[in-house]
Amino acid sequence: MALSREQIQEELKKALGAEQVVTDETVLKESSLDRYRKFEQVHEIYTQPIPAAVVYVKSTEDVKSVLTFANANGINVVPRTGHSAIEGGLETAKENSIVVDGSTMNKVLKIDKENMQVTCQCGVPLQDLDDMLREQGYTTGHSPQSKPLAQMGGLVATRSIGQFSTLYGGIEDMVVGLEAVFPNGEVCRIKNVPRRSVGPDIRHIIIGNEGALCYITEVTVKLFKYQPENNVFLGYTIEDMKKGFEALRAVMVEGYKPSIARLYDGPDASQHWDWNEDKNVLIFMAEGPAAVTKATAEGIDAVVKTFEGVKAVDPKLIEKWFGGLNWGAEQIAEEKLEILATDNIGITTEVSGCWDCIYDIYKNACDRIMKEVPDMTLMGGHSSHSYMNGTNMYFVYYYNVVDCTPEEEMNKYHNQINRIICEEVIKYGGSIAHHHGLGKARAHYVWQEYGSSFYMLETLKKAFDPNGIMNMGTLIPIKHDDKNPWIF
Repeated sequence: MALSREQIQEELKKALGAEQVVTDETVLKESSLDRYRKFEQVHEIYTQPIPAAVVYVKSTEDVKSVLTFANANGINVVPRTGHSAIEGGLETAKENSIVVDGSTMNKVLKIDKENMQVTCQCGVPLQDLDDMLREQGYTTGHSPQSKPLAQMGGLVATRSIGQFSTLYGGIEDMVVGLEAVFPNGEVCRIKNVPRRSVGPDIRHIIIGNEGALCYITEVTVKLFKYQPENNVFLGYTIEDMKKGFEALRAVMVEGYKPSIARLYDGPDASQHWDWNEDKNVLIFMAEGPAAVTKATAEGIDAVVKTFEGVKAVDPKLIEKWFGGLNWGAEQIAEEKLEILATDNIGITTEVSGCWDCIYDIYKNACDRIMKEVPDMTLMGGHSSHSYMNGTNMYFVYYYNVVDCTPEEEMNKYHNQINRIICEEVIKYGGSIAHHHGLGKARAHYVWQEYGSSFYMLETLKKAFDPNGIMNMGTLIPIKHDDKNPWIF
């Protein structure tokens, strides 16, 4: 027999102490969703099931205690740290869930300069960690737009990427070792070594699991030297977006490693640079040792200038743009006021594809959205993370919410836009999520995304979470089937 809301709260208080268990109705409502339902959130309307409690864990033992209790009683657990997710991954899909918040596990455990790595608990804010490291001449190299809000556990859980990824890689390239707790209470530690050849890389069971397999409690990531005095900025306008993708590809294929390599289309660029022209913009930044940045910048400049219709712009304009990349609580508060005042809302969807299909994904999705979705006020995007074999596309779109309630907005606009983007990506063989994770927003495309390899994901889920208590509906959507206790 399922425990009541009150019983869940009392058992958690007995296990951890009343001070770690929050049952305030306002907090519970705010904890039922993330910024995926942005329009509902700004109007303070909560359509998702309300959790029974938010639990602030202080140690690995606390996490083990909560997960073991939840697993024994079939209670859904939603892991979180910085609460900056935007794809529904933090929504409480089942009534009387337990939100397990690791933000109070915020100790930097060891800065190991000899081995160039830092170990910290899951709730360490990335901004605080990197600020501390930079004062000592080091950096994690990780700088997502959510840097002022994000915390280390969530970054690893969502397979995050930062704005300097073309040089440093994604979070999966930075992680050395991990500690995580599985729903049966098993605590697993993956040791810190530079590389292993001892079977599958089991770090990747944990990295990107989105709280659907386990709870990350500790992370070790690499360190890099921080040398901002050597940064070199490059910027260009380019007439044709397809040529812009070709220029990005040429830079990557030639083997250059800028920390930033971006291509903005005209509509998206207009939000950042006021040139009174609808121009596509290419941006690069080289960083590292002075000799490396000089050679990198000169090489990129030579490659890009071989393309027709390219014009260099003042690097100071790019440097100024660089200073306003990140979003924190202040920007979110300002956005809320703007949405309330205008009923105009801006959202993003990011995907990836190989070089031979990324332009078609971009062009077809933009064209379809403008034709099929009403009340659009801006449709554009940019590529911000490139590789030898392809790049990502970050769709950016704004629309007016017209003749519908906040509860209706998702289906009328946001879900339709996501559907079109995912359809085009799947048609061309790309990936429907490059770095925000599937969450619950795009989980219903998981079978098309994975194809025959879905067997592997499903087997992992069944093996590590046989009772299906970890973040229900994330990665694998909920199907209401009484005959299947797993309910996916």
